[in-house]
Amino acid sequence: MEHFIVSARKYRPQNFEDVVGQQAITNTLENAIKNNHLAQALLFTGPRGVGKTSCARILAKKINLQDSNHPEEEDFAFNVFELDAASNNSVDDIRSLTDQVRIPPQTGKYKVYIIDEVHMLSQAAFNAFLKTLEEPPAHAIFILATTEKHKIIPTILSRCQIFDFKRIGVLDAKNYLKVICEKENITADDDALHIIAQKADGAMRDALSIFDRVVSFSGSNLTREAVTENLNVLDYDSYFKMTDLLLENKIPDVLNAFNSILAKGFEGHHFINGLASHFRDLLVAKDKQTITLLEVGDTAKKKYLNQATKASVPFLMQAIEKANDCDLNYRASKNQRLLVELTLMQIASITFDGEKKKSANYIIPATFFQALSPAKKVVNTLVEKEKVSVSKPIEKQEEVAKSKLEKPVLKSVERRRSIYSLKSVHQKNDVKKNAVQENFDNYPKEVFTEKILQNVWKEYVTSLQKRGENSMAAIIATDEPVLENKFKIVFSVPNKLMKDQFLKGKPKLLKFLREKLNNYGIEIHLILNEKKEKKFAYTPQEKFNKLKEKNPLLEKLRQTFELDL
Repeated sequence: MEHFIVSARKYRPQNFEDVVGQQAITNTLENAIKNNHLAQALLFTGPRGVGKTSCARILAKKINLQDSNHPEEEDFAFNVFELDAASNNSVDDIRSLTDQVRIPPQTGKYKVYIIDEVHMLSQAAFNAFLKTLEEPPAHAIFILATTEKHKIIPTILSRCQIFDFKRIGVLDAKNYLKVICEKENITADDDALHIIAQKADGAMRDALSIFDRVVSFSGSNLTREAVTENLNVLDYDSYFKMTDLLLENKIPDVLNAFNSILAKGFEGHHFINGLASHFRDLLVAKDKQTITLLEVGDTAKKKYLNQATKASVPFLMQAIEKANDCDLNYRASKNQRLLVELTLMQIASITFDGEKKKSANYIIPATFFQALSPAKKVVNTLVEKEKVSVSKPIEKQEEVAKSKLEKPVLKSVERRRSIYSLKSVHQKNDVKKNAVQENFDNYPKEVFTEKILQNVWKEYVTSLQKRGENSMAAIIATDEPVLENKFKIVFSVPNKLMKDQFLKGKPKLLKFLREKLNNYGIEIHLILNEKKEKKFAYTPQEKFNKLKEKNPLLEKLRQTFELDL
């Protein structure tokens, strides 16, 4: 049986050109060698598996080959000393190292000392190393490597030339895996390699280890399904299907889909984090300028662009906010599954118009109120209070009304409402919720004209009339809105009664205007203008007051005969 060599060792970079994703650093080191401008103490810092030790070994080989007649195959193994500071971190280990530094190399020009995980050295070892690091012999070069630069004392950092290695990008890792697949005669889906690169989280060594594991599982043909199954990764198709259900407000299907995800062994926390990332990717896909931030394969990118057209920006912003709140509260929750399910139901309700539409059978035309007989008036009362269908013939309705009149009617006494009742508590909570203002800083604010505003205003009045909310429609139709200061809408009403009614319906009106005009910076400023000369429907008391202004003797007449309104 042939000995197997893991890909991380087999494909370790032998030249600076082979190092993935660190082009700025490798170019700097190559130029420093060519121009004889290399510092004697270098510090390579960055996350695990990004090429720090590999670059140190390549550099050690390159500086001895420069200006020498040795063949390129020569690795100068006797000139390179590697010290693992995790296990050799005492003062004695550093003293032994400084003793070796004094001896010049037998072949080549330099002796290179690579100290890996240098942050593990003790405080005393750091202090013992200071003088040698500041004034090393001409033939000695120190390369320090660490994943935690903040643990190294400042006196060491000030004596080194620091190179910060970055995380390897998903696309760079995926392209390198493609090269390895070609060398190993392995066929792989683009999405499969992309998932491996994402799972590696910026570490090339981790990507190669995952690659070996998946190849052992599925053989020479890597598919997206095989990779997701082996790595226990939630496939992005699950998020696409879930988002479609959320946009269609199918709450039962959403709960069933979440249950099937849990049945596969995935945690709710993992799922809600992935869903938030999915919403973020959809938001990124909505703008051409940010599509480059979408780090997915070509097949997945088409799906994102397609689904992004179905989801609006306000929906995605609110969905991300709710998913993020669920993520923050997940660990503290005692019923974690219920928390995720509630979050999914809230997201599914964002685009749901829960306002029940009144049936056309219950909308009574205005002509019906003209010249009504007493029985017909009772019919009208029944229609409004007891929901008697208008579709019945009027004669039948009169018979029902007469039967109602014949029966003794008990005087209804309104019950006192307790301040501690559940209904009163809910009403107080509703008032508090309405008092909280949403933050629309990141929402669209398209410019519109006063003419467009007035057209949309009339459209809302029409929609109120269709729903049977004629009282509110009449108040909103009393005047035309005026546009001031870009997004400030000024509207005036003639009396306080109308003002109170308008304020109750203002939130729905404001929501309608913001969505129709695609401007979430709109605000409505209400003015009470009692001098407005316009005819409105008056109460009996208001009619009497108007008549009294014209003829003050009416009040004397009322008092004389003790008349009541």
